[in-house]
Amino acid sequence: QVHLVESGGGLVQAGGSLRLSCAASGSIFSISATGWYRQAPGKQRELVAAITSGGGTNYADSVKGRFTISRDSAKNTVYLQMNSLKPEDTAVYYCNAETWGPEGYWGQGTQVTVSS
Repeated sequence: QVHLVESGGGLVQAGGSLRLSCAASGSIFSISATGWYRQAPGKQRELVAAITSGGGTNYADSVKGRFTISRDSAKNTVYLQMNSLKPEDTAVYYCNAETWGPEGYWGQGTQVTVSS
């Protein structure tokens, strides 16, 4: 079992920045990749960024150059630094952990609201 806790969401003006954190506990060794997803009202959940256990990263085209995903292995925490935020970035952001097995885990989500 892996338990994920997100934090760092909030209200910010367009052009501002936020840093989201995803702290993992439990069977950390089983995690193969950690991703940030987001879901806006009336829309499907979408991948924002992901980082593998080997350090490889990938980003949605809509956030490239603005968002950075990183990991602090000592703290079992993955971060999403979000800069130059836009109103269209408003969503609930979820942390997801993929494992080497069939299981996947989700955090409870954190709201990010960007005002224009």
